[in-house]
Formats: sequence, structure tokens, C-alpha cells
Amino acid sequence: MRIEHKAMAGTLESSDVMVTVEPAEQGIQLSITSPVIRQFGRAIKQTALETMERLGVIDAKVTIVDQGALDCTLKARLESAVYRSVGITENIPWGRDNV
Repeated sequence: MRIEHKAMAGTLESSDVMVTVEPAEQGIQLSITSPVIRQFGRAIKQTALETMERLGVIDAKVTIVDQGALDCTLKARLESAVYRSVGITENIPWGRDNV
């Protein structure tokens, strides 16, 4: 799946995460900001990369501003931002392996 335009999902409220995806030339460029980056940075990165791979996204700039979100919230925000960026608004295959 190719990111077509910049899209966002989430908020900056406590226990949430703001995700922005944008087109990129090559590969997944990941930027993570979080008050718990020392404890959970690797897990946040792994979840983001696994979700992008599952969705078939190969080229994207992904910015994550975490406020202590759970893993399931991060996945949902990533999916929402990706689907918004490609204009998918109906029959969304939430959480499925095959998109």
C-alpha cells in the first residue's frame, strides 16, 4: 500500500497517541516521541513496524507522539492514519492480516 497524502489519527491526551503518516521516497522512516521511550521505545518501534508491514506499507514517514498509549491503541491509530491517507473510508478491514 502506498501512502498517498499526509494523514493523522489520535490525540495528545493522556493514554493516547498521535500518529502522522506521509509519503516517503524509500522505506519506513520512523520518528517516536514519548515520555516512556526509555522503558517502551523498542516495543513502540516494533509495533509500528509490524503494523506497517501487515498493512503492506513500504514507503512512509511515520511520526508517533505517544502519551502512554497501550499497544492496541497504537495499532488502531496507525491503521486509521494509513487508511485515511489512501482514502479508504468504507468496509475497513480493521486488524485483519490480509488487507
